Amino acid sequence: MITYLGTPKIETERLILRRMELSDTQKVFDNWLSDERISDNRVNSEHKSVSETIERVAKIVDDYINKDFCWWAIERKADGELIGEIDLYDFDNTTGNCEVSYSIGYEWWNQGYATEALRAVVEFGFRQMNIHKIAAAHNTDNPASGKVLVKAGMVQEGIIRHMIRNAKSQYKDCTIYGILQEDYSKTLISPSST
Repeated sequence: MITYLGTPKIETERLILRRMELSDTQKVFDNWLSDERISDNRVNSEHKSVSETIERVAKIVDDYINKDFCWWAIERKADGELIGEIDLYDFDNTTGNCEVSYSIGYEWWNQGYATEALRAVVEFGFRQMNIHKIAAAHNTDNPASGKVLVKAGMVQEGIIRHMIRNAKSQYKDCTIYGILQEDYSKTLISPSST
């Protein structure tokens, strides 16, 4: 049975995962939501104006009232820069399963931040929330995201053809990954290792 704890602050070696705040809106817009390189790997198109981001961040902030809402802003400890977001979602109380997704601003790609944040959230999900399985998917034309999932202990389970349709109306095949709580317990992956 899943134990819902909302979105508590989580710290790793280089990152603070915390609740998004309305004051983060400009950084969210500037650092990833307005960047087409990021949106190419998401279902929704990049934001053209900060007003779109204001609406999105306000909804996230409002949703923190719900204990089953787990959405973190990813902040670098070194300089307080907001570099991305990560969330657990689509909880299934029958199976105890959920999914995870994340976005990291282009400037911070290939520096281990996504892996560090994902490991921390996976650990939180299994150790604190008692989740049975955490799954994730990435577009097959974005293999770097697959590497992040593997580094976090996930294993590839298959490919679903035309799983999503992006903002450019292009169908994308997605690779599915997952990790079970029992497998995580065997490996005891440290969230601060990169």
